[in-house]
Amino acid sequence: MKKSTFPVYDIATLSDFKQEDIQISRFAPYLEVHPNLHSPHKHSFYHLVLFTEGGGSHAIDFNSFKVKPFQVYFMIPGQVHSWSFEGHVDGYVINFSGQFFQSLLLNPDYLEQFAFFDGIAENAVVDLPEEMQNEVRALFERIVSESESIGPLSADMVKTLLLQFFISVSRLGIQQIRPSVSTYNYTLFKSFQRLVEKNFATLKLPRDYAALLYITPNHLNALCNEVMNLSAGEVIRNRIVLEAKRLLMNFDLSISEIAYRLNFQDNSYFTKFFKKLENIGPEEFRKHFNIKDHENNTKLK
Repeated sequence: MKKSTFPVYDIATLSDFKQEDIQISRFAPYLEVHPNLHSPHKHSFYHLVLFTEGGGSHAIDFNSFKVKPFQVYFMIPGQVHSWSFEGHVDGYVINFSGQFFQSLLLNPDYLEQFAFFDGIAENAVVDLPEEMQNEVRALFERIVSESESIGPLSADMVKTLLLQFFISVSRLGIQQIRPSVSTYNYTLFKSFQRLVEKNFATLKLPRDYAALLYITPNHLNALCNEVMNLSAGEVIRNRIVLEAKRLLMNFDLSISEIAYRLNFQDNSYFTKFFKKLENIGPEEFRKHFNIKDHENNTKLK
């Protein structure tokens, strides 16, 4: 059965107050109002969830994680995710636009320095240590309180509290994520990532990106190996196949249309590319997630 257009939500769609830049809520009432969010969907905004109770699983860009208390999920615009909860769940959810912090910060790329906002699913899930849990819960209660008040500069206080939280979480993981990478190399790698994000459909070779960065292809490969333990070509191909997976969740798009969007010469070349990286064809991948979503729907009834 063919599904309707794949859902992509903006903040105004999910907020009763039709706010465009920020939405703050406790998670249980948020999920009660939006039960459809268990199915695969995208957001056009940053999506932050802190669980304080409950269990189940959460999939981000087709990577599944076990939900547990005092676990934080950080998601960037465009990522595909879905939930499968077990029993009662609660916590906090904060949705904010890419422009939300711009009036407070002079650096428009400020959020990109945080590893949990790099779009890599494995970096997007953080377990808070026990000694930090009460402090974080209190901070989120302050955020909720500020969002409900009409006091002067409440929006700026929300931004300040959120930045405090981001910096605290970043300090937790900075040694584990990149213990030996210099600041210069990490900054250069982030520039490569940004270029891939903008050009993956049209530029598919490491030498194209090396030229844009004014370095040699060998330097780029060494950089990617140092930061990610991957070659530059693997970084590019992984981003292409991730976009293919996201597009495959839109059941209104044919395989040929997806191949065209990703600038493949033809459908068969795209299918071979996808199967080589995923060990499954795009049609089979789509069917697998269609069946999985149907099973989750059945459980909720």
